[in-house]
Amino acid sequence: MYDDVFIAGVAMTKFGVYPDRSVAEMTDTVVREALADAGITKREIGCAFFGNTAQGALEGQLMIPGQIALRQAGLTGIPVVNVENACATAATAFSLACSQVAAGVADVALAVGVERMNINDRAKSMSIFDGASDVHHPERVQAELVELGGQQDDKGEGDHSPFMDVYAAFARAHMKAYGTTQEQIAAVAAKNHAHAVHNERAHYRKNLTVEQILAARPLGYPLTVPMCSPLTDGAAAAIVCRRDIADRLERRAVRVRSSVIGTGVERDLGDYSRHVTALTASRAYDQAGVSPQEVHVAEVHDATAFGEVLLSELLGLVPEGDGGPAALRGETTVGGRIPINPSGGLESKGHPLGATGLGQIFEIVTQLRGEAGARQVDGARIGVVENGGGYQNGEEAVAVVTLLEG
Repeated sequence: MYDDVFIAGVAMTKFGVYPDRSVAEMTDTVVREALADAGITKREIGCAFFGNTAQGALEGQLMIPGQIALRQAGLTGIPVVNVENACATAATAFSLACSQVAAGVADVALAVGVERMNINDRAKSMSIFDGASDVHHPERVQAELVELGGQQDDKGEGDHSPFMDVYAAFARAHMKAYGTTQEQIAAVAAKNHAHAVHNERAHYRKNLTVEQILAARPLGYPLTVPMCSPLTDGAAAAIVCRRDIADRLERRAVRVRSSVIGTGVERDLGDYSRHVTALTASRAYDQAGVSPQEVHVAEVHDATAFGEVLLSELLGLVPEGDGGPAALRGETTVGGRIPINPSGGLESKGHPLGATGLGQIFEIVTQLRGEAGARQVDGARIGVVENGGGYQNGEEAVAVVTLLEG
């Protein structure tokens, strides 16, 4: 489907806490850097997809955030589409940009994701997560979480996003079904914190041991704070183009094999074979003509370390139920059988909601170009990106799976 769609350029800010950097300023930064990376001019961009989830709620900038931010970045006179699709916003923007190029509507398309979460009002920032599940039927959501993870009255210590409670329920369900342990989940977090030490764009760059992670401030069991993504600001961008434009880039262009957006179907809560990510991944692999066994490196949406455990299984990178043991054995570490989240993952690199998916794209493009330095996966030629978001019926409300080839 995407035989003639390539990533020409990528860019990503350092993820972190930047209450004084505006959405427009971060947008301008990544647009300029992506253009420079691609070696093209603004005049060549035929359309743009702007991803953001929080600016309307936190700043009151509704309806036209992309038009405002991109005009300030010097992009005018082209179609601009605003994209909001929960935590999968940036990957959705990327997928839509690819579709425009694949359809011949544009020769070059831009996808941008940007988020300013830290506004010096933590309660307001945290409140945006309340709208990422069915606000009209909270009792139904709560009943599903109890069915998944049992009644859990201990919510841990300190404030946190309600999605940490969601992931905790997911984790307890998996522990009951497969024997996954808290130590295995901590091993995922320790591995990702170690990866992030070598990522100059990561929010946190500190090595943590499994023991330190287990001893950290508890949230809903089995999660502790270092297993969970922080409140992060940042931006990322990708420029996609036709093959003939990519051919002039001296082999730095990365081919898009597939990019599939999926939502859930009716299923029993314990039926992982019909999980939204499993179904979306199956379509993405089929369209790409690639099997999970051919993937060399992955970036997955680990809003908590348990997320990586489950997603590694749903993507077919490890057998069902083996996500935790595989991490403990070192299989998912850089240098292991199938490195996952060499960037440090969301719990270390950070999770600026509307930028996260393009941050993942940035990492896999960097890996496939062989430019990741100390975290480089040797011989990486095919990479997979999974970006999910929201909650609905016992799983993420949306998943986007992308296959890239260097």
